[in-house]
Amino acid sequence: MNGYTIRQATPGDLEVVLYHRRRMFEDMGFRDPQALEAMIAASTPLLQRGLNDGTYRGWLVEAPGHRVVAGGGVIVLQFQPHPRDPQPTRAWVVNMFTEPEDRRRGLARRLMETILGWCREAGMRTLYLHASDTGRPLYEKLGFLPTNEMRIAL
Repeated sequence: MNGYTIRQATPGDLEVVLYHRRRMFEDMGFRDPQALEAMIAASTPLLQRGLNDGTYRGWLVEAPGHRVVAGGGVIVLQFQPHPRDPQPTRAWVVNMFTEPEDRRRGLARRLMETILGWCREAGMRTLYLHASDTGRPLYEKLGFLPTNEMRIAL
């Protein structure tokens, strides 16, 4: 990470967080522009509120000259407590993205280590995410395990 720094996202970083969200999905093969625009439109007020009230915590990687080249965050959601985790909240990793020319430099790993550290300090007992095929090896190296989650389209 020579020359790169990580900083916490602020409400003024909303546009870059939304850009990372869109690019993350594009990298996973979602190409329908209308669906992507609808997602961004629905995400904007949620992320704006989260950046303001702390229910979204984001971190950005800057290259020299303050150019943002990567980012990721955690959204903290109200959730039913569980016998293994009595807290009424869950933390989910979202919006992980690195610009193609800045990949393979350990930036995503450093972002995830930062996110994991924040979650531990915040008292989170479990951190959740949905892994892309390209992200899965990193998450496994960091100790993430597959779960028995299922879903159905309605």
